[in-house]
Amino acid sequence: MSSGSDYAVQLQAAADFIRGNDDFLVVSHMQPDGDAAGSTFGVAWMLHAMNKRFTLINEGRMPEKFKFMAGSLPIIDYEKDRPNRMFGKVISVDCADFGRIGKVKDCFEPDALLLNIDHHATNDLFGTVNVVKADAAATVEVLYDLAVELGLPFSAEWNVCIYSGLLTDTGGFRYSNTSPKVLQIAADLLNRGVQGHDLAERLLETMTFGQISLLKKTLNTLSFSHDNRIAWLSVSLDDLRSSEAASEDMDGLVNYARNVEGVEVGMMFKEKQPGVVKVSLRSGGQANVAELAQRFGGGGHVRAAGCTIHGTLEEAIERVVQEVGMALS
Repeated sequence: MSSGSDYAVQLQAAADFIRGNDDFLVVSHMQPDGDAAGSTFGVAWMLHAMNKRFTLINEGRMPEKFKFMAGSLPIIDYEKDRPNRMFGKVISVDCADFGRIGKVKDCFEPDALLLNIDHHATNDLFGTVNVVKADAAATVEVLYDLAVELGLPFSAEWNVCIYSGLLTDTGGFRYSNTSPKVLQIAADLLNRGVQGHDLAERLLETMTFGQISLLKKTLNTLSFSHDNRIAWLSVSLDDLRSSEAASEDMDGLVNYARNVEGVEVGMMFKEKQPGVVKVSLRSGGQANVAELAQRFGGGGHVRAAGCTIHGTLEEAIERVVQEVGMALS
């Protein structure tokens, strides 16, 4: 999305935005993953180092497994504790489009200035200032460059946030987005004292009892079509309740569909509420799942994307499988 020279200009504009303002609202996308959490808390530690005032808010609860990155910094669950004020300076991280911010946008002032920091190729440049690097593995990679641009010290807390975001968005440095630069940043952070093995154990290996219970149920739904080139799993609201699992316990389940030999597109259908289904798509071959997700109003990356379908679980599966099948034919 941006050349090297354009990116340098974007980083400078972002640095100026942060230096020239104060009292920020920091927000990531709904249902934050490791990169969204690492970016949220990473920005917070940067602002903390600059003695800037800030408020961290997310629509819904920040998953427990990511809260260690916050240290003593509080983050507001907008669904439970809405602030009784508006914000005129906003920093958005890891949001591919404005809609991904969710209901938190209701506390933006009408003329709010917004710094949009992201790495999704489908980003629609909704910020007053945009720093979008589509070939970055994660938004935290952009934050690393921004911290260098700002000349900030690399605190222990910040280092953990950046490493955690890289670790999760590259699948433990296994996905195709694991570039030489990613490994150089990771090596730098390890040299600065980050305990990479501890973070891998915490973020990639440890499973809750709810996850195990949900996995047992979900594998029973594994289905295939189009000569086994498409595979999918599904989770109903009843499955989630009976497993006593949290919403974040569904993270990563889509890989069980994608990782089957010969599968080109793996999908996970999650019933979020009656009539609303979240779909995660992963490419195991040459398919561009970002383009597929965009057909349903979603977006993401070539290899990993998502969208929301309005309808029953069965209707969502039928619609998306049919569309993916036509794309692969």
